[in-house]
Amino acid sequence: MPYLLPSVIAAAFYISATVYQSRRFARRLVPDLRLLLLLALPALALHALALAMQLLAPAAFSLNFFHAASLITAAVIALILLSLIRLPVENLLLLLFPLGALTVLLAQFAPLGTQAEIAPAPGMVSHILLSILAYGLLTIAMLQSLLLLFQDHQLKHKHPSGLIQNFPPLQTMESLLFGFLWAGWLLLSLSLLSGWLFLEDLFAQHLAHKTLLSCLAWVLFAVLLWGRHQRGWRGFRAIRWTLSGFCLLMLAYFGSKLVREFILHV
Repeated sequence: MPYLLPSVIAAAFYISATVYQSRRFARRLVPDLRLLLLLALPALALHALALAMQLLAPAAFSLNFFHAASLITAAVIALILLSLIRLPVENLLLLLFPLGALTVLLAQFAPLGTQAEIAPAPGMVSHILLSILAYGLLTIAMLQSLLLLFQDHQLKHKHPSGLIQNFPPLQTMESLLFGFLWAGWLLLSLSLLSGWLFLEDLFAQHLAHKTLLSCLAWVLFAVLLWGRHQRGWRGFRAIRWTLSGFCLLMLAYFGSKLVREFILHV
């Protein structure tokens, strides 16, 4: 397959970046951002090249379960690398680099379910892009909440590890979490709106579960953001709501996709 080499080399770069960052954290040292980018940027570029070869069919946009996972992971990593210009989010890469290696290899080697080919109409493409960006930002929020949970646990038990030593203050971590939640929720709103505008029937049989679960996730994130603004929600409550909303959203997309492609074969 022509995209075998980009996939394998991308995974090798991701694994190298993971090993480098892990060793620095183990020694309680801050990773050199320039070296990290020298490993991350080629990995992301090759990941994108492999995806382009896998997804772009002559007359349609082909998106199966593992390709979708790989595409969303690449989008998340790209968003984090862009965020590094202004925000201290390099710790998230320790979780994302292994995920990038896993998904790029699964997209290459895992058995394929039923292929979902989408006609490249502008409205449909905009809906897909908005959905991917929304999932990406809310995935970042989920990972941020896990790091926040780990940091809070370590500080409460007064035995911070080398990883925690490199974290920003707890208040900064919480602010980052809600910044990602606001951005992800707004993009999810636009995604649902574009689906309503450009899809013929959002509650058709094959879309009903996805639409319902996505709307429930939207409501849950809206309540969380309201609670933060009006009631000052924070800490474990915010983490629990974030993880619950993320699980609903992933079940909406990947759950329905898994059932359709590998069980129902439709």
